[in-house]
Amino acid sequence: MNLLIEVDTTNGQPPWRQVHDQLRALITSSTLAAGTRLPTVRQLARDLGVSAGTVARAYRELETAGMLSTAGRRGTVVAEITEEYTPAELTALARDFVAAARRIGVDRADALSAVTAAWRAGAD
Repeated sequence: MNLLIEVDTTNGQPPWRQVHDQLRALITSSTLAAGTRLPTVRQLARDLGVSAGTVARAYRELETAGMLSTAGRRGTVVAEITEEYTPAELTALARDFVAAARRIGVDRADALSAVTAAWRAGAD
């Protein structure tokens, strides 16, 4: 599987967080569907040029958040996303949005306007 994940060692964000945030975005956008098997920790680490510990931490954090599941010989798979959420998950989603907005140069006012517009559009 070729995941569209990149690690930028010059952006100041820890590599494990970059892997975590990008995987979270792929899962929440349904680009990675429930049941999708992810590469092994070692394989993804090799593909990204990072340590296995970096990928292991990202996987572990996502498993704790209920987004990944490790099932023995089946490996690590994307978990079924439920409609329920915790405040921590909502905060993580907001953090992901803020990080993405900052990466493309959006300021706070424009980001909040985009959220408000999206919220209104979804209220149909």
